[in-house]
Amino acid sequence: MTITYLKRGKPAADRAEDDAKTAAVVASTLKDIETRGDAAVRDLSVKFDKYDRSTYRLTEEEIEAIIAKVSPQDLADIKFAQEQVRNFAKAQRDSMLDIEVEPMPGVILGHKNIPVQSVGCYVPGGKFPMVASAHMSVATASVAGVPRIIACTPPFNGEPNPGVIAAIHLGGAHEIYVLGGIQAVGAMAIGTESIDPVHLLVGPGNAFVAEAKRQLFGRIGIDLFAGPTETMVIADETAADAELCATDLLGQAEHGYNSPCVLLTNSEKLAQDTMSEIDRLLGLLPTAGTARVSWEDYGEVIVCDSYDEMLTVADDIASEHVQVMTDRDDWFLEHMTCYGALFLGPRTNVANGDKVIGTNHTLPTKKAGRYTGGLWVGKYLKTHSYQKVTTDEAAALIGAYGSRLCLLEGFVGHAEQCNVRVRRYGGINVPYGGPAALPEAAE
Repeated sequence: MTITYLKRGKPAADRAEDDAKTAAVVASTLKDIETRGDAAVRDLSVKFDKYDRSTYRLTEEEIEAIIAKVSPQDLADIKFAQEQVRNFAKAQRDSMLDIEVEPMPGVILGHKNIPVQSVGCYVPGGKFPMVASAHMSVATASVAGVPRIIACTPPFNGEPNPGVIAAIHLGGAHEIYVLGGIQAVGAMAIGTESIDPVHLLVGPGNAFVAEAKRQLFGRIGIDLFAGPTETMVIADETAADAELCATDLLGQAEHGYNSPCVLLTNSEKLAQDTMSEIDRLLGLLPTAGTARVSWEDYGEVIVCDSYDEMLTVADDIASEHVQVMTDRDDWFLEHMTCYGALFLGPRTNVANGDKVIGTNHTLPTKKAGRYTGGLWVGKYLKTHSYQKVTTDEAAALIGAYGSRLCLLEGFVGHAEQCNVRVRRYGGINVPYGGPAALPEAAE
């Protein structure tokens, strides 16, 4: 196997050191929110967002006034995007069926899909107003039937961003707060004097938001462990050229200063041409100040001998976004196992998935694609099982098996839960704490 790295990113040890510094800041901030509540949230908002008001929750009148600032075209575009997201989420929801079966006479087993009762959606917006994140988190929660949906988004240039607020409101949020960062996530999860805590936190964010969600997990649920945006382009010379590859890599590198972007190819010429094209585009891209840092510190170019090698490397990296432009895109779809989302073919791109096409853009990063997919309507639903025994015969039969299996593990009290049913419904005399025999009809 020959795998050549024409460019490597920042060493793993340096990345881990950055993560440790972030974790320390988050831990102390969350403790402050838990101790001082609204006062801590206000101090943090003033410090980091230079934003203060008597209450951070928007009133209905304020929401209407803010949305009135959105142009008709922008409002129509938001509604179109939300329709795509809702349609796909509805199709996913329809695939999740409540079930009830009778595996043996008198024994009924089933499960119900019940919405999480309260969800906090974080919608980033301090650096870029992330209108699309409202569709992905708020609208999908609405499709799932969550009865209380709250959303937090930071101010943009000192005030609520009209497009973001419109998307949150149209998505179905019941409460909207103009709060960003750790203070928003902490307030939703921990609760303050003015904000009731939620049961589940969802939505992307910067490294501090992601770390806050990680530290809060267990106290509340989260959608997934998410880090900075990641993208991988898998390409060969039959389906892609340097312009496509460079554009798709830089399109995600502009998210932040630490967004990994990887080109994986079996063509050294395509690799070299793409690196040259990236240098050219960085001279044109308005967001090059951010994208250049990500590319220099976290960009990688990997050349493999074969498609099998490319598959192995891709599954090991388990990137959040994987753009595939080869002569065998469906082969990668069939065989890849570890990723956030696939974008197949040169006509497809990650930006469409991020903003409008209908799939969810909140996806696993930092190799989490090895064990989880991204946010979807099912994340807002809890699948709860139930059991019911409806006949005396079934109660006695299951009870006898249960009695002996409990005693096998040494749980006498458990066994008696079974035995009392064997005595009562089967008419069989079982000594206290003793094993129950099967009813005669079942022997």
